[in-house]
Amino acid sequence: MENETVVQTENLSKHFGHGDATVRAVNEVSLSIQKGELVLIMGPSGSGKTTLLSMLGTLLRPTSGRVILNGIDVTSLKEGQLPSIRAQHIGFVFQSFNLLDALTVEENILLPSSLVAGGINNARQHCKQLLDRLDLTHRRTALPATLSGGEKQRVAIARALINQPPLILADEPTGNLDSEKGQEVMMILHDIVRDEGCTVVLVTHDSRTVDVADKLLWLEDGALRDRKTETHTWVRDIVCGMRVDEWTARSKTEYQGDTYVFCSHRCQQRFDENPQQYVHENKNRI
Repeated sequence: MENETVVQTENLSKHFGHGDATVRAVNEVSLSIQKGELVLIMGPSGSGKTTLLSMLGTLLRPTSGRVILNGIDVTSLKEGQLPSIRAQHIGFVFQSFNLLDALTVEENILLPSSLVAGGINNARQHCKQLLDRLDLTHRRTALPATLSGGEKQRVAIARALINQPPLILADEPTGNLDSEKGQEVMMILHDIVRDEGCTVVLVTHDSRTVDVADKLLWLEDGALRDRKTETHTWVRDIVCGMRVDEWTARSKTEYQGDTYVFCSHRCQQRFDENPQQYVHENKNRI
């Protein structure tokens, strides 16, 4: 049986500004993502990752091209039709959690179910299952201000799953978490794909996430490539420690006969201010 396509794009573009000042944040991207895949979108800062994710989630209208979600051309729909599409077909997980401070954990999770048929009452049993699965039952009545970062992100994941959407979109979900909690969140997303057969598309700078992905897509200057089809070399940014694709890195510099690659211009700037410090730290790092 052929794989079921959950989301695809055709020559998708988003431009900001006009004339000589036009910025092509996403430029004629065509992709196809199947049911049951965990897909990473990576690339340098400013390469258009969040813009692409926002268009996949119908939060941002493209300048041109199409987004087809479960066979529906969502780019042809009117603005008033999009909230129901998002509620039924897409779950969102954000870096900043986006929980409502006045609502309990359970109320935050149930909130999206108010937008679909059956409403909150029909979603309560599924909410209980999610609370148990994500080890949140004992925090069911807690307010977000009392939660740890890892707990907040687990609540955000449960909220994204409450309507059982076929597509989960996650924007830097480990960005505000330490190494242990970040790995925990990634394994939760991995297990969701495996157990529930949904699709997860994740924008990240976190190289730790690569090992659990089915597919890695790379954005460079708004253009997308499947990195599995091309030869590349991964190196470490000597300033922040992030893993960087040497071939497409935006920032490189030479120092004492060696080439150093950076994830961003800011990291290169920090290196240039005191290269000896970073070279010394790197040589003595265990």
